Amino acid sequence: MGTGTIENWRRICAGESGIGAITRFDTSAYPTRIAGEVRDFAIEDWIPKKLARQMDLFIQYAVAGSYMAVREAGLDVDKPDPNRFGCFVGAGLGGLSTIEETLRTLKEKGPRHGISPYFVPQIIVNLAPGQISILHGCRGPNLSAVSACATGAHSIGEAARLIQRGDADVMICGGTESTVTPLAIGGFCAARALSTRNDEPTKASRPFTKSRDGFVLSEGCGILVIEAWEHAEARGAKIIAEVVGYGLNADAHHITAPAPGGDGAQRCMKLAIADAGISPEAIGYINAHGTSTAADTVETDAVRQVFGKHAYKLAVSSTKSMHGHLLGAAGGLEAAICALALKDGTLPPTINLDDPDPDCDLDYIPHQARKTQVEYAMSNSFGFGGTNATLILKRVR
Repeated sequence: MGTGTIENWRRICAGESGIGAITRFDTSAYPTRIAGEVRDFAIEDWIPKKLARQMDLFIQYAVAGSYMAVREAGLDVDKPDPNRFGCFVGAGLGGLSTIEETLRTLKEKGPRHGISPYFVPQIIVNLAPGQISILHGCRGPNLSAVSACATGAHSIGEAARLIQRGDADVMICGGTESTVTPLAIGGFCAARALSTRNDEPTKASRPFTKSRDGFVLSEGCGILVIEAWEHAEARGAKIIAEVVGYGLNADAHHITAPAPGGDGAQRCMKLAIADAGISPEAIGYINAHGTSTAADTVETDAVRQVFGKHAYKLAVSSTKSMHGHLLGAAGGLEAAICALALKDGTLPPTINLDDPDPDCDLDYIPHQARKTQVEYAMSNSFGFGGTNATLILKRVR
């Protein structure tokens, strides 16, 4: 969708798609030849190229995102106590492109000349928060979550818990991913998980429709700064939204398929609602996991079970219809979208909802964004392995 908060939010509110033909490698032999690539990113805008060579692209995204978030939060001026300043950033798959490239050079040049001394620090997930910590002087908690598509949401929820229990005042948190690679596309194709709507890339991600045929793989990051309310108030920070609820659990059912009826998702949403100390009826908007797969029906059923009659009064959308599925970065991006929706009073749409699935019968904000002010927004993230995370954000008046 673009680089930076303003461009992403503008295009999401406009209902635009960021999906196109893959340009990174030859896809002619692949059933799926489309993805959501970040096309306007230049790491040298943020750090020297020499330093960037130590990082896989997923780390570069996280580092650049951290600079944007820190600047927007005003922490480049109001520098926090470094011992109370931490990072919790995860990824689903880590440095896959570096692994693939290094395997190629290993075969060509052998182990003495075919492997970079930076190979291991380039690929491991915790080097995303590790590099952020070094660059911003964060000497507080430094952690990663690796929980598939729930990674970004887990990272934010756990960062909030660290602040709540007094281990930090400020946390850089979220998720990052860069898996538009031959191996990742091939692997998801082998699992028959991806859309093959190659001739219509902008219409390929179509959650809640009868014609959905798989998700669209994307890349990027969603990085937030969260901090203790008192700390933010004391420095006169521009507060966008408040994290008030967090739920996490497991389906304990199947490695890829959700539990029948969305049992795990139901329990996860209920845990987040209880953590927020609110009634289900207080929720006005849900950013659904909504991947454009068969699981959309299961999530819809879970929402109906949790919210009852209110399920037909609240607004639900899947912004993956526009930005695709960022795997470990999805929860970070979608939590940020919820925060902006609360701040601006604009609920983002589900585009491509041309032929709704009759089993998906909620208000999915079809085609166009909606100017509506709600008080609470929920973001759902569910991952392979049956791992679930739900965040609830509150509007700041």
